[in-house]
Amino acid sequence: MSHIYDRYYKEIRDDAGRVTEIETSFGDDFNFAYDVVDEYAKISPDKTALVYRSSDGKRRVFTFSEIGTLSDKAANALRKLGIGKGDPVMLLMKRRYQFWISVIALHKLGAVAIPTSHMVSAEDIRERCETADVKAVICVNSENICDKVSEAVSGTSRKMIVTGEKYKDAPDFDELTEKAPSAFERVKTSVADDMLYYFTSGTSGSPKAVIHDFSYPIAHIYTALEWHGVSEGDLHLTASDSGWAKSAWGKLYGQWFAGAAVMVYDYENFYASDMLRVIEEEKVNTFCAPPTIYKYFLLEDLESYDLKNLRCVTTAGEPMPAEVSKRFTEKTGLVIREGFGQTETALQICTPVGEKGTEGSIGKAGPLYKIELTDDSGNPVRDGEEGEIVIVPENGKRPLGIFKGYLGDPALYSEIWEGGVYHTRDKAYRDSEGNFFFLGRNDDVIKSSGYRIGPSEVEDILMRHPAVFACAVTGYPSPKRGEIVKASIILRSGYTPDASLKTEIQDFVKQRAAIYKYPRMIVFTDSLPMTSNGKISRAAIRRADLAALHS
Repeated sequence: MSHIYDRYYKEIRDDAGRVTEIETSFGDDFNFAYDVVDEYAKISPDKTALVYRSSDGKRRVFTFSEIGTLSDKAANALRKLGIGKGDPVMLLMKRRYQFWISVIALHKLGAVAIPTSHMVSAEDIRERCETADVKAVICVNSENICDKVSEAVSGTSRKMIVTGEKYKDAPDFDELTEKAPSAFERVKTSVADDMLYYFTSGTSGSPKAVIHDFSYPIAHIYTALEWHGVSEGDLHLTASDSGWAKSAWGKLYGQWFAGAAVMVYDYENFYASDMLRVIEEEKVNTFCAPPTIYKYFLLEDLESYDLKNLRCVTTAGEPMPAEVSKRFTEKTGLVIREGFGQTETALQICTPVGEKGTEGSIGKAGPLYKIELTDDSGNPVRDGEEGEIVIVPENGKRPLGIFKGYLGDPALYSEIWEGGVYHTRDKAYRDSEGNFFFLGRNDDVIKSSGYRIGPSEVEDILMRHPAVFACAVTGYPSPKRGEIVKASIILRSGYTPDASLKTEIQDFVKQRAAIYKYPRMIVFTDSLPMTSNGKISRAAIRRADLAALHS
């Protein structure tokens, strides 16, 4: 049986059946929207593309024909509003099905989609709009999202387009799409054109925009086939908001390439019982979620749910506790396979489908990249020794799936390619069998419940509070979240270091940043450790915390 992905992707296997090499081939004008979505609409118009279900009882099934037509209409509607090739458009749409229609429409226009978490603040939105020169923001009228967007675009020429309930006089995405003509002629795009921007946190300054081009979706064929274990006709559920790169990994490109349907479960508040019921009732075949969700699953009576259709389960985003994995397997018979990658790349390391993996390991290097571990001088380390995970390009070319640059910051992009290899800034060690064991960030980025948080973002806000003289933000180990945000603060004179002030400072951050960034732990101190060049040493704080935990 031939598949659409066969036109672009070929696996080379060894005698044991393992994929050892991947060959890809695509034209200069490859565009996922036309060459995959519209192609399915032609050859299998009634094939299910997306199953949408919300926690308030709504359910809708979309075929590839419907996605193709609706995205054509949406592209015409956006073009009428002045959106064209190369124009950046921000999407704050949570898990509404309109996200899939709008992102495919933007691909068809040759515009740049900027999926964004709905939890960002108005200030975050404004800064990102200015950095990316955003032309429009498509958002869902839920919670206070529209208020934040309205505040952020006020006084500018940026358009605000709303889905869901009407919001003031903002254009209605659904009405515009419904009224627009369905005929849409293919826009000429280049595979090297910007397709996606993802703002991602670093250790200094504001979040940087990672740029992916139109070749990026092809890198996720392996993600879907060999990690998620997706097959033709499957229904796949990845637990992720549309604003995160994990959505591109598990709710769009690879799954549709494979001829599978994407399960979209739209909820406001997470309840493990509700998600398990969706998996049962919708007969989900493959599932991916961060470890935190599996932890909550184990608090439920798992044996009472009919999960017989669930064949493959995977996890990424933070370390998976061995005990959680073991208990889940005992209760369901399903082995959770781990994977590792970044917003900047596709899947780098994983335990592929059909393999059990090694306890505590994130898996083996995937065939898409040549991966090495190196010391601080760039020299390869021996098995069992700690090193930085780096990707070595073959033939001097940027490997498929690795981002093409940081928007407006070529110097930073050059820095991560220092020595001719891509630096992940993540540390691991490898055993003699080739299994990688993740150790943590090479820098100070905090990973909490799957979110990446740049400490300087939080420190910048803390320093605006009148009580804060100096501060350092670090990750503190948490059994439930991987890490929580910890703030070590030196107070100005005249302020009392009590619980009331802690709450006040936490509320101060909550009002100015995404909710997941606020410091759940605040420690008042008289001094902060310094490096030899006078900088606050976050590493020293982390080391002291770990020492205290293990003493």
